[in-house]
Amino acid sequence: MTTLSSATPSRKLSDRLPHPLKRLADIAYNYWWSWGSDRLSLFQSINPEKWQQCGHNAVVMLETASPVRLSELACDPAYVRRVKAIVEQFDHYMNQTDVWASRVAPQIQADSPIAYFCAEFGIHESLPIYSGGLGILAGDHLKSASDLGVPMVAVGLMYRQGYFRQRINRNGWQEDYYIDNHFEQMPLELMCNSLGEPIAIELEIRQRRVKVQIWKAAVGRVNLYLLDTDREDNDPIDRWLTGHLYGGNQETRIAQEVVLGIGGVRALAALGITPSIHHLNEGHAAFCTLEIAQQRMAATGKSFYDIEAEVRNSCVFTTHTPVPAGHDVFSADLIDSYFAHYWPQLKLSREQFLALGARRLGDPWEPFGMTVLALRMCRSANGVSALHGQVSRQMWKILYPERPEDQVPITHITNGVHARTWTAPLMSDLYGQYFGEDWSTRMADPQTWAKVDEIPDAVLWECHQSLKEALITHTRSRAKLARQNRGEDTYWVKVTDSLLDPEVLTIGFARRFSRYKRGDLLMHNVERALKIFGNAEKPVQIIFAGKAHPADEEGKRIIQKLMEWCRRPEVQSRVAIIEDYDIYTAQKLVQGVDVWLNNPRRPLEASGTSGQKVCFNGGINCSVLDGWWCEGYQADANGKGVNGWAIGEDAHTSDQELQDRIDAESLYQLLEEEIVPLYYERDEQGLPARWIQMMKASIKTNAPAFNTDRMVGDYVTQIYAPGNPTTHAPVYAIATV
Repeated sequence: MTTLSSATPSRKLSDRLPHPLKRLADIAYNYWWSWGSDRLSLFQSINPEKWQQCGHNAVVMLETASPVRLSELACDPAYVRRVKAIVEQFDHYMNQTDVWASRVAPQIQADSPIAYFCAEFGIHESLPIYSGGLGILAGDHLKSASDLGVPMVAVGLMYRQGYFRQRINRNGWQEDYYIDNHFEQMPLELMCNSLGEPIAIELEIRQRRVKVQIWKAAVGRVNLYLLDTDREDNDPIDRWLTGHLYGGNQETRIAQEVVLGIGGVRALAALGITPSIHHLNEGHAAFCTLEIAQQRMAATGKSFYDIEAEVRNSCVFTTHTPVPAGHDVFSADLIDSYFAHYWPQLKLSREQFLALGARRLGDPWEPFGMTVLALRMCRSANGVSALHGQVSRQMWKILYPERPEDQVPITHITNGVHARTWTAPLMSDLYGQYFGEDWSTRMADPQTWAKVDEIPDAVLWECHQSLKEALITHTRSRAKLARQNRGEDTYWVKVTDSLLDPEVLTIGFARRFSRYKRGDLLMHNVERALKIFGNAEKPVQIIFAGKAHPADEEGKRIIQKLMEWCRRPEVQSRVAIIEDYDIYTAQKLVQGVDVWLNNPRRPLEASGTSGQKVCFNGGINCSVLDGWWCEGYQADANGKGVNGWAIGEDAHTSDQELQDRIDAESLYQLLEEEIVPLYYERDEQGLPARWIQMMKASIKTNAPAFNTDRMVGDYVTQIYAPGNPTTHAPVYAIATV
């Protein structure tokens, strides 16, 4: 077992802090602080302006704070008491032993944890190694695993420049650019041995030896290990293997997946970690199954086929992609280039190796599929919603020709969100008043949320309106800065001061701009849309955010189309686009909108989680019945939505143009006949009473089901430890977090 260095970055940071504040260094180096407003405010209150400038990086905040300011805080009894209280919470949290997982799955031990592999992780905006939904889901998974006490480590890649940054030029066209991540200034620790030397593993990639070092990000009780090839002793080309998330060509992609899968297994071994289960979150990490096999063959002397069942029993797989084109596949020539040296280590022929990733055996032109490899080498597979499970069974039936479609071994666990991250502090405080201060430890209990009816309408509405005002202030600030950076006329910069209105019905639409997500569906009939959004008596406004992949020209044209729409005189104060979408903006959006719009082409949304975040904040979903919304949406006996609205109902056709017309017409009708009238209907107190009832229905029907405490609990009881004889304690019976 590797002996690790004791000279941690947190200890070095602690040395520059006054004695009463020294433990802030420990908090800063653990992202536990990011899912509690009281913890976050410890850093923000040091210097609010600097907090914004440093990208909400707690480590930079402490490193750059002036000694005078730190001394002031160290002598401020109120601040010192806050630090002491948070440190006591942190120590209690980190040292708990009586946790939900220890009662439900005691066989999962810290010395043989779950190892969770993913290509991206969305933990916090100060760790920009995520692009969107997959990464945010992975980050939320780790946070709830920590809260529930599930012994887990995670493995990903540490991207030097992360995902691309976005700006929109004066022509409305998205421009892509990158910014270096300075790892040494982030809440990360480079893993070193007892001599202070970085621990590195070696891989053979493109006939070159590549060294990979390991960074650690602490996420509560879960350690996230991030692999980095940017070392001086690597070839300049290889240093950029971990340069960009989802960048480069197929060669870059396969090289990154070798680093993640094979390198990830070797990294855990180098750290002395022996996982009991490897969880592959999407197919990017599927090569890890081969390295597990290789290591067990070397240890036992057995053949690949002798240990194949053993490998399969230690691996589980979650797929997130509902279309074949979205799954990574590599040509046989590319596999030859990267694995000709490797299959002899498995004592396999080229044909045997290629067969592991082939959908149709014996076809010489069949590419090597990462999802196919994962399905073949994992003991279980699951989609991320009930509909996605059904779609996946249909898609991959070809691998199980002897089974009827409904018996294809792909189940589902519907995604959720980490409510402690995504619920606005104002809403969290409100829940604490009416549900009890420990509400967040009981969020999967429907009885917790039934109490939402006890919140007075006026109180809930005032809270929501405050959050909407905060969203609009954020949007105006970001829009003004973007227009200034584009060098726009003074008029267009100044009008941002009156952009949007807190009293107006506000819709949010934020996601990756790709054709199937139909970010421009609202403009299918431009005149109809202008009539709705430009209505003087009952206006509607919308905030867009999101990026198009750098190679997606069609997605960029959708953004350009929306930018042109923003300039229409009828709606210039009612339509806003926020550049460079990130976690911070996502929080503002899901916490402040009245309605969350989601209109993908069904069934191409595997799950979706942004609309789930909205529910915890009193927002209401208006969505195509796809992904999670098929399970979340409820209607009354007359077919009217009780907790939201369904676009297009069940009217589906393979004719995409016709489907767009059907769904656009449905959306216009919902806005004109139901959503807008309901919002502007006021009682004698000036409150939209029926709207508030729908807000409450959105909260109490969706919150207990679509959270990651419930989701991770399902993974533990159904996937990680199936058939566990221990009585399953409810997932909401957890210790204080």
